[in-house]
Amino acid sequence: MIYKNHAFLSLGSNIEDRKEHLMNAIRTLEQDNHIKLVQQSSIYETDPVGVTEQAPFLNMVVELETSYNASELLEKIKKIEQLGGRERGIRWGPRTIDLDILLYNSENINLEHLIVPHPRMTERGFVLIPLQEIAPNLTFNDGVTIEEYINQLTDKEGVRKWESPSGEDASEHSES
Repeated sequence: MIYKNHAFLSLGSNIEDRKEHLMNAIRTLEQDNHIKLVQQSSIYETDPVGVTEQAPFLNMVVELETSYNASELLEKIKKIEQLGGRERGIRWGPRTIDLDILLYNSENINLEHLIVPHPRMTERGFVLIPLQEIAPNLTFNDGVTIEEYINQLTDKEGVRKWESPSGEDASEHSES
């Protein structure tokens, strides 16, 4: 298989078992012959954004190569959300699994169903901090580096490393 496209996805969950929802999504990505997982960030526990009266999220970012075009990749991740029990109710509300395309090649995509780069990613510590972990030298299409965007964040304190990619706990945690 020739993987001609490069993408970064964010994953998040705040309905138990949060980690298992993330791992199931990654396993489904890895089983797809059109996707090659390149690397994944640590898992971060993050305070909710938007609707704050809900459980904390586990978030992470994965880098992949794919033969899918951007719209096909979006279809794939929406199917993964559906398989993972995602129900679309309250915007920014609780969810078993949420996947978003952050970056796709160096493209600017502005379709009715897909905007890339993700329109709010540079404002969100729960996206930028794990993304910086796996792409520390990333420069966005606007010429701003990931480090510069992170330095502008006001919500960095709400993002805590929870588990490294090797599975080592970064802090004491448990699923209830």
